[in-house]
Formats: sequence, C-alpha cells, structure tokens
Amino acid sequence: MKKFSSLLSILIILGVIYWSFYDLKPSLPEEDNTAETEFSLNNALNHLKIISEKSHHVGSLEHKRVQDYIVSELRKMGLETEIQTQTAVNKKWFAATTAENILARIKGSNNSKALMLLTHYDSNPHSSKGASDAGSGVVTILEGIRAFLAKNKTPKNDIVILISDAEELGLLGAQAFVDSHPWTKEIGLVLNFEARGSGGPSYMLMETNGKNSKLLSELIAAKPNFLAANSLMYSIYKKLPNDTDLTVFREDANINGFNFAFIGDHFDYHTAQDSYERLDRETLLHQADYFTTSFHYFANADLTNLNSEEDYVYVNFPFTTLLTYPFSWVLPMLIFAAVLFLIFIYFGISLGKLTLKGIFKGFIPFLTATILCGGVSFYLWKLLLIVHPAYKDMLHGFTYNGYTYIVAFVFLNLWITLKIYKYFKKQDKETDLIIAPIFVWLIINFLISDSLKGAGFFIIPIFCALLILGISVFMNLEKRAKRILFTILSVPTIYIFAPMIKMFPVGLGLKNLMISGVLIALLFGLLVFSFYQKKSFWFLKLSGFFTLLFFGLATYNSGFSVDNKKPNSIVYIQNSDDNSAYFGTYNNTLDNYTKQVFDESSIKGSIINAETKSKYNTRFTYHKKTESRNISSSSFNINLDTIIDNKRFIEFEITPERTIKKLEFITNNKISLNQFKVNDALVNKGKSFSVKRGTFLVYHVANSDKEITLSFTVDKNQTLDIILNEISYDLLSNPSFSFTPRTEEMMPMPFVTNDAIILSKKLNF
Repeated sequence: MKKFSSLLSILIILGVIYWSFYDLKPSLPEEDNTAETEFSLNNALNHLKIISEKSHHVGSLEHKRVQDYIVSELRKMGLETEIQTQTAVNKKWFAATTAENILARIKGSNNSKALMLLTHYDSNPHSSKGASDAGSGVVTILEGIRAFLAKNKTPKNDIVILISDAEELGLLGAQAFVDSHPWTKEIGLVLNFEARGSGGPSYMLMETNGKNSKLLSELIAAKPNFLAANSLMYSIYKKLPNDTDLTVFREDANINGFNFAFIGDHFDYHTAQDSYERLDRETLLHQADYFTTSFHYFANADLTNLNSEEDYVYVNFPFTTLLTYPFSWVLPMLIFAAVLFLIFIYFGISLGKLTLKGIFKGFIPFLTATILCGGVSFYLWKLLLIVHPAYKDMLHGFTYNGYTYIVAFVFLNLWITLKIYKYFKKQDKETDLIIAPIFVWLIINFLISDSLKGAGFFIIPIFCALLILGISVFMNLEKRAKRILFTILSVPTIYIFAPMIKMFPVGLGLKNLMISGVLIALLFGLLVFSFYQKKSFWFLKLSGFFTLLFFGLATYNSGFSVDNKKPNSIVYIQNSDDNSAYFGTYNNTLDNYTKQVFDESSIKGSIINAETKSKYNTRFTYHKKTESRNISSSSFNINLDTIIDNKRFIEFEITPERTIKKLEFITNNKISLNQFKVNDALVNKGKSFSVKRGTFLVYHVANSDKEITLSFTVDKNQTLDIILNEISYDLLSNPSFSFTPRTEEMMPMPFVTNDAIILSKKLNF
C-alpha cells in the first residue's frame, strides 16, 4: 500500500504537469472551420505560404512584393489602404531607415478612441523568411479582419490596422507612425501580435506606464480561451533588452497595449528556418484565439480610460483563467503566512510533532540540494559547451536538442535531490523536513516583494505548504493517506511552477538551466512528503535511469542536419583608404563552408572598425588577410560645411554606387551632436547628445532611397574622425568571389552581418 501511495502521488504530479501545459494553448481540430464568419486556419496558412516564400527584409525586392500582397488583400476586403513613407530614427538602437507602413481603417459607430491592430511585415536581415516573426501576426490580422467584416457588423470603436515596417531594424515603422501620423493621438489601445520563435504557447505581456488592474480585468472580460500569462514575465521582460513595436507606443505616446507573443522553438528565430513549414499550427491557432476574443471585446469597449490606480499580481491557476489580487495584498499575505508559520512551529513542538533538532537538521538536505542543483546545472552546461563547441555558434543560446537537455537536467536535479534526502531517511519526525523549505520560501518572498513585485504569486506555494504543515501538526492521518492528500494540496504549486521550469531556459537560453535547477530543489522541498521514503527509493533509481537516457539522446542528436541546420558565416572587409582586405567569420567551430577561407594561418580575433553593430555585440572569431577586390564605394559629397559663432554646421550626402543594404557610421573619438538629422528626420528630437566612441548611426537603405543625407551641428573645435562602413549582402553572388555554396545542412548565421561585403573608409571633412 505504501508503494501504491507513492506511485499514485507521482502519477498525480505527472498528471498536473501535463494539465498545466495542456491549458496553455489549443489543440488542432480535426477539421478547419469553414464558416465564412469564423477564423479559418487554412486561409491564414494560405496567406502565410505566400508571405514567407523568401526573405523580405527592408530594401529587398521581396519586401516590396510582400507589401503589395498585403495591400491587395486588405483592398479585397473593401478597405482603403495607405502607405506611410517616413524616415524614422531610434536613438536607443542608433538605427534609422525610410519605413513604409501599411495602414487601413474601419470606421466605428462612436466618435471615441480607436483600437489598433499591430504587427510587422518585414523579416530580419538577411536570410529569415519571417513566417513566425511576424508573418504569423500578419495572417492572424488579415484572416481575423476578413471573418469580422463577413458578419457585416459595425464596431463601436474605429479599428486602425497598422502592419508596420522595419520593426527588425529598431522598431522604426512604429516610431515613424508615433512621431508623424495624425492617427496616433486617436489610439486608445493596441493589440500587438509578435513571435520570438516558431512554436509553443503565446504569452500575454502588457505594456503600460501606469498600473495594470483595469487592463487586466478588461482582458479577462474578453474571455480568451487560452490566456497564458503571469506578472513575473513582464517584470523580467522590462529588465531585458527586448522591445516590440508596442514599446514605442507606450514610451513615446503613453498608449497602453497587449503583446501576444510566442517563444518556443527559439532556435528558428531570425533564421532561414523561420519558415511556413516549421510554424506550429497550434501556436497560430492560439494567436487566432487571442485575436478573436480580444478584438471583438475591445472593438466595442470603452477605451477612453484604461489607466488604473492599482497593480495586480496575476498567474495561471487551476480551473480559472487567471488568479489575480492586488500588489498591496502581497506584504500582508507574507506577514500572515510568517505568523501562521511560527504558530504551527510552536504547536508542533508542543504536541511532539516537531523537534528543534530535526528542524535544524532538515535545513541540511534542503540547502545542500538547492546549492548543488544550481551549481551542477551551471557548470555542467559550461562543460557541455566545451564538449560540443558548435553549440556556441547557435547565438540564440538554445540548441536544437534543447528540450531534451531540459528534460535531462530535470531528472538530474531530481536525482541529486533524492540522493541527498536518502541520507536523511532516519529522520525521527518527517514533518521536520518541511520547515526549512517554508522558511526559505518566506525569505525569497520577502526579498522579491519590492524588487520583483510581479513574482508576488510566489506566496501561493507557501500557503499550500502551511496547510500541509497544519494538517501534519494537528491531525493524525495514516501515512499513505497523508502522502496522497498532501500531493493533492500541492496541485496549485505544481500547476503554477511546472511550466516555468521549461520557460526560463527556453526564453532566456540554456545557460539559465541553473534557474530551473534551483527551482526544482525549492519545489521538491515543499513536495517532500510526496517523494520522501524511508525504505524504498525506487524513484531515485528511475530518475537516474532517465537522466542517463535523456543525456544520451541529447548527445546522439547534438549534430546538425537538413532539418536542424548549422549556422555559419563569411564576411569580406575592404578598407578603401589603404586598399587592405580581410575575410572574417563569427564561427567558433569551422566547417567545410568556412574552411574554404580559414585555416591554420587565420588569425584569432577581430578587425578594428570592421565590426557592425549587433544585438549581441558579437565579434569576429577569426580573420584572414586576402587581396583587395577593389570594389567601388559610395560617393561622399559635402553639401554644407560652415562655421557660425562657435558652431560648425555640416550636411553631407551618401549616394550608393552598388546595392548597399546598410550604412554604419562610427566615430573614433567622443563627439557631441546637436540638431542631428537623417533625411530631415530629427534624432533625439533635435536635442544634443554625445557618443563616446563607436557606432552612432546605422542606416538601413530602403527601396525608396536614392541617397542618404545627414546633417548636424558640432562645436567648431570638435575633431571629426568618422568611419563609414557600407554593407551589402551579395558576397556569394558577386563575380569577384567564388565560393562553394552551403550544403543543405547549413544556413547563414543570424544576429550578425553575414554573406556580406563591408567597405570601410574614413570620411574627410
């Protein structure tokens, strides 16, 4: 019977884990919905197949084709469309381009605030097909609007559709709209559809400058069927350098909104594998569910005042959409839990259910397990990077076998924890073992109560554990009944935190497996009565077996294939001032493709002034000198250079002589710029700003650009030492070079300038 109760407890835990993941997104129906007034997955996929046929980054011919397709589909629905062509600059990213936003509007019955539907249609330069990011958003809006218009109902609020441009380059389409379009002041709420992978559940992240309670209650009232969200995610999101178009609306126009974004299969993000075939259909259905429910609700809701006076903690919870309560409750709940904890300890000792010696002794396995799980996970992943150096070439930080590694580390951490607790199987009072976990969880809640308020739901496991402690102290239940009862009482804890064990390494990279390891040990402490066995440790052996099995599977699948391509890179750099030339690569491990150029004579490290600005500040790992191909650079003309009083006014023009995709301006000394303009678009709203050294502007050349004009004012004594890097993505097609093409098991490395010709020269003023 004891073995049966142990087995049943494990099965309950496994069932709740499955339940917690099952509730996060819809399953594919057997047949697609064919009703004209309902969202059709097949229709959406038909759009997606056309949109994601090829890479369609800003400045490419495909970019214009995709733009024309989206406009034609909107016009088929009877909507008037507008292309907003506007140069925009994002100082935070030092990025600029001439964005071409696609706009349409549905007139509502009330003269009130408008609801904006937002996504972007550009793919990431230069090889991503953009099926998930953000073709999924485009087709969700296209098909969702089609189904809505088929109902012939007029919404109360105007509906503004913005399919923005140049999001991948620095949120520049959104910046262009917010800075220049008159509709900005009419927007009351934004629904933004995004992606940072190609699968998994779509999470809701709010953007607001104020409090969230009204936004949250309104979204819950919209009744999404699969609302995946918790307040911790946005607390973390705000601390990371990952913005979306919606961020521009919040920061620059004080407009609230919701992001609906998925992060699973992160290894496809910004790569040639972000394709129609690899987009998870259930994930697309999840986006459709968000659209259908939230759009129909907010199209007829009052959007004039969604600001709140109070912030709410929120988290997915069994049998309800979200569990919510005010931030102001967190500290009182924590104090109440601490007082209740002390009361239970007092009565536990008085009634002989707890012992002081046993309580202090119980800290040893719990703290040891927590430290070991975190430490082993951290250093083991570092060891795996040494064993498999090609993992470092996957700049996402999440490998193709990443999910297998997550499972392997889960079982490893369970094995470590069970092994440690095995040495305490002679504990006189088993109840002593839960005191240390509750105490540590109380400390964690106290530490995060101010710095990470979104994690306020961490108090819930404490109350579950206190209920277990109270029953253990005041009731005399049969041991096998207690095990099953305590497992059932732990259901909210398991339901809330099981998805997070996966979410942290998926969203933040496998280097954060240590967070999952620590979390497993912390949760184990609260679930100790479900696992703890004095005599039989069959689950220890099972955990060890699965640890070896999944690490073996991860090792077996550690290579690359047609379906899981190896990223690699070759770049040509030519200095037009001294006519020197080099090849560079970002690869840590060389393959047959990169070995065409790089060998034992290659130099480790980077090249001065040849680095192009990237999100991850990635630098060349190898470079090798080569002969110059004498590729012609853009013409540089000074239109104005004059001194008035103590100020020097400069305007110059760059005219590309070949198919340039990007211009990067680098200063070798500190400069202070005032009234800085790019194609007459003000940088930093015309205010003065300083750049110590490095890149101060990356201009992405758009299809409509013939030349690029920069103007600024500096102190008359300011020395200008500016380097221009002009970049094209035609290394493999340029007749001056000859490369054996990549095999089907390879693809261009994302997040860096790749397959590129970089011409570098000093601008003489």
